[in-house]
Amino acid sequence: MDRPEDPDGAGLLGETLADTVRRTGASAGALYLLDEATRILAMTALCGVPLEVVWPWRRVPLNAPVPVSDAVRENRLVWVGSQNDMARTYPRAAASLPYRFALAAAPLPGRDRCRGAIFLLWPASHPAEPSRREHGHIASAARRMGRVLDGVTVPLPLPDQPRLVPVAPAARSHGDRQSQAAADYAERLPEGALGMDLEGRITFLTAEAASLLGLEAGRLLGTRPWQSLPWLDDTVAEDCYRTAVISRDPVAFTSLRPPSTWLRFQLYPDASGISVRITRADATAQGRPPAAAATRSTPSASAPSSTAQVGRLYQLVHLAAALTETVAVRDVVELVADQVLPAFGADGLVLSAADAGRLKITGHHGYDQETLDRLDGLPLDTDLTPAGRVLADGVPSFFADRDEMARCHPEAPPISGKQAWAFLPLIVSGRPVGCCILSYERPHAFSADERAVLTSLAGLIAQALDRARLYDAARDLAHGLQQALLPHRLPALPGLDTAARYLPASRGMDIGGDFYDVIRLDGTTAAAVIGDVQGHSAAAAALMGQVRTAIHATAGGPPGQVLARTNRVLTDLETDLLVSCTYAHIDLARQEVLLASAGHPPPLLHRPGRRARPVELDPGPLLGIDPGLSCPVTTLPLSPGSTLAFYTDGLVEAPGVDPDRIAEDLAAHLAEHEGQDLDRLIDTLLRRARPTAHYTDDIAVLLLRTTPRPG
Repeated sequence: MDRPEDPDGAGLLGETLADTVRRTGASAGALYLLDEATRILAMTALCGVPLEVVWPWRRVPLNAPVPVSDAVRENRLVWVGSQNDMARTYPRAAASLPYRFALAAAPLPGRDRCRGAIFLLWPASHPAEPSRREHGHIASAARRMGRVLDGVTVPLPLPDQPRLVPVAPAARSHGDRQSQAAADYAERLPEGALGMDLEGRITFLTAEAASLLGLEAGRLLGTRPWQSLPWLDDTVAEDCYRTAVISRDPVAFTSLRPPSTWLRFQLYPDASGISVRITRADATAQGRPPAAAATRSTPSASAPSSTAQVGRLYQLVHLAAALTETVAVRDVVELVADQVLPAFGADGLVLSAADAGRLKITGHHGYDQETLDRLDGLPLDTDLTPAGRVLADGVPSFFADRDEMARCHPEAPPISGKQAWAFLPLIVSGRPVGCCILSYERPHAFSADERAVLTSLAGLIAQALDRARLYDAARDLAHGLQQALLPHRLPALPGLDTAARYLPASRGMDIGGDFYDVIRLDGTTAAAVIGDVQGHSAAAAALMGQVRTAIHATAGGPPGQVLARTNRVLTDLETDLLVSCTYAHIDLARQEVLLASAGHPPPLLHRPGRRARPVELDPGPLLGIDPGLSCPVTTLPLSPGSTLAFYTDGLVEAPGVDPDRIAEDLAAHLAEHEGQDLDRLIDTLLRRARPTAHYTDDIAVLLLRTTPRPG
């Protein structure tokens, strides 16, 4: 890069962003750069919309489920063509952006890594798919920006707020005479005419508009209507403005000017600003509340008084939607660390839960272990930090600097070395459940709207944490029950090697009814069983234990009878849960195996020198349906070196893929890894079937391999 006056490339990047907005016909654009240390995408340049409108999205965690993060993580162009697409693909973000638009996010390819992303926004009238020309402009701009970042001599700093770049719309040739003629034309109209810039400030209004609004023009010019006119201080007016700016849609609403004058406002936006037509409302709008007469807008429940506050409101909606998706305590901690901290510019987090009169730390970020050891387990009435007091009175405490903290709690600042704090009590139905502490490396003045949003957010975190603690307790109880019921080790039998693995679903209760067992019958025979109880709950785990006990009681008999007797036990329990099961009787002396199945996937079999394949079984119905269950028995030769792989359906079920095809592939995998240690073989089977390590269902795998008997 040969621009010595622009060593960090900020100027050229801003020019490229504005040029891309113009070339693609976008209404707005933003440049995000990736901070590798914090894994945060920071907005460094913005054009086409006011900063206040995008305030909640200035800093975005790399793992957040939003288009710009996906573009960087997955190194691809992300296109969202409509509000419906947004709601379907990014429901959490859609909740905080209830407007009609199209958007694109594209990664910035660097020499050795992705440097960030370019983000573009189109009006609601844009087609659902980008044109080839737009696609080319976006890709070209992203490459250009990547080259600029690779060539800078000074790293571009990541600012607290982005630099505003003018889009520079096409010049309009209005001389003085034309401008005066246009103003005279507007004054002659029998209705009010008002102009606003994209920041929402009034730049022009006619005498009729001032008369209808009930205020002199001099007191209105340069102000935002909802700030200078108290009766317009509601979310309908402000949200219609946001709709016009983001969607570039014409939008209208009706509002009451006290005591009895109803006015209709029609907003017509473009890249240079918003034209507003003001008329007296017709008779059909009389007597109706303003919100009821608003059209093509999404009014909010409360009434903040500035655009920044509305941005905070939508930020709260976004975080609230995210908190509803948390399940376990670790999910709550990760969400607060990954999304709440960046949203409020905080550097540290301590999340404590009230437990037996003490504050036990359940999650943290940005603190060393020594500090955590001093803070963990403090009594609820501690004077060491404000945590105990805020829990006792339920009122958040904010400290802008160390001096302010030291006046109330002299020992607190030296503990962590932080410079500013927000102590948020977590209270549910009057019951303290914990405390959330956000801290800052530098002094931080908390604005009124920031305090209000953090206070509201504390209530949402409290509910999520309380719900997550109950979930964790139930999961731990069920998981302990399940682990107690599964065999701790498999029995040793000369001539038979065994290995087994149980993996819970990667999301959900982490427990289920999958089970396996190997039962030694005598010196040359053994029984092997694998099954799956319906559901993921403590009830499923408990029923699994009863099924295993029933099988143990009858093991050694013919496989069909073992399953029939187990089925009778299950039907006598009158449970609503069903069970699939495969039972195998292995006779090492005869070198054969007898198999019976009750609705369970067939095992895989590989014999030396033979093609590996799923075993062809004639399965009976699931256990628990028919008291008169009958399961056919299949007999197979089992020469030394043969491998039998039993599994539950979680191993072979994947969205959009035929389970039989996966089973065939795994059978071939058995043959390819003939002779491999069984524990390592299970690892390779799991990687083959589930390369992403995300399991939508429990998985149990049991491997048996016959070996030459000694002597």
